[in-house]
Amino acid sequence: MGERARRREADLVTDATAIDESWVLYLLECRGERLYAGITNDLASRFAAHCAGKGARFTRAFPPLRIVAAARLPSRSLALKAKYALKRQPRAAKLSFLAACGAAIALDSE
Repeated sequence: MGERARRREADLVTDATAIDESWVLYLLECRGERLYAGITNDLASRFAAHCAGKGARFTRAFPPLRIVAAARLPSRSLALKAKYALKRQPRAAKLSFLAACGAAIALDSE
């Protein structure tokens, strides 16, 4: 098999594993009654990183208090698009959107 074919095969393997990963869109309640939206493929680890001050700059300034809502999405691309749409909404719309979609669910322990 030539180098080009090996690279194509490697790309297919990478694409197949990406399909199997599920991503989570999450909403955190932070100090100062602020909300933070993010995505991850490991919610427990990401929340721990935010709490330890190793997450996003926003959560270092306004430490997270709890996970308000989370929703599983089939791909990183969809999760990023959903996060972008969610971040553009005012606080009340964020909370009602997540509640209406049934996204305020307890996720399975990982």
